[in-house]
Amino acid sequence: MRVDPSYVTTLVGSLDQAQASQQQLTAELSSGVSITSLSQNPVASGENVLLLNQIQQDDSFTQSTNLVTGQLQVADSTLGSVVSQLTQAISLATQANNGTQNASNVKSISNQISGIVDEVQSLANTSYQGQYIFSGGQTSTTPFATSNGSSPAVTTYNGDTDINYLVTPNGQKIQLNVPGSQIFLGGGANSVFGALNALVADYSSGTVDTAQAVSDTAALSTALGYVSQQRVTIDNSISQVTAAGDAVTNAQTQLTGAQSSLMQADVGQVSTQLSLSETQQTALEDVIAQMESQSNSLFSKLQ
Repeated sequence: MRVDPSYVTTLVGSLDQAQASQQQLTAELSSGVSITSLSQNPVASGENVLLLNQIQQDDSFTQSTNLVTGQLQVADSTLGSVVSQLTQAISLATQANNGTQNASNVKSISNQISGIVDEVQSLANTSYQGQYIFSGGQTSTTPFATSNGSSPAVTTYNGDTDINYLVTPNGQKIQLNVPGSQIFLGGGANSVFGALNALVADYSSGTVDTAQAVSDTAALSTALGYVSQQRVTIDNSISQVTAAGDAVTNAQTQLTGAQSSLMQADVGQVSTQLSLSETQQTALEDVIAQMESQSNSLFSKLQ
């Protein structure tokens, strides 16, 4: 019997392919991943890259929303404290304006409102993670300072009027800040500091010009309403950022599921393929062994 060498080579090549297939299938079962190299499935690998890029972008946006949500919440809480301080100042001014307070009490009210000015200025200069939240775009600049060189005192704004936005993955722009000049100075008529400083001066001598003090108290009430309006803007931004963050989180969950489905090995199918490959390898090894045995037997007879 003469054994065809090319046939043996073919069998050995098939055996090598079966062994390589087993290694790949075993790796898939072990890792749970069906694609370990681009060459295995270029289309699926390309889709996987796109999915991973989108997941990374969504993750970056989620991190941004966590940061800006914290800043917005601090701004909202701060404005809540400002509202409380202004409400207290209006109450004190109303007491001073009723004509029943003596000079000592009126001066005391002036001092108390002066303390409120300091507290409101401190709140207006609130920072979050090292950045002033009411300075517009000048986040490294302390926004407000008060000069007592005149009566009434003058509070000035050192920031700018820039408004920052967060752009969501779908292109929505969400306002992230309200410049301090808009909140606390409000174009003059709605000036928190203008009204507070005027009231301090109104009561500092212990005597009250009732008409002027009532007018300045009304101005502070108007400024209080204006601050509350700006706070609504912040509250709306918080709601929008939260909604956008939730939407991105849901999208990210879906993308992760799609990416897992794309890359995940089908355990049942892979197990079946591995079993067939092992059977094929065993059969090939048996054929090769038989051919080698026959070849050796024939050669021995020719001795």
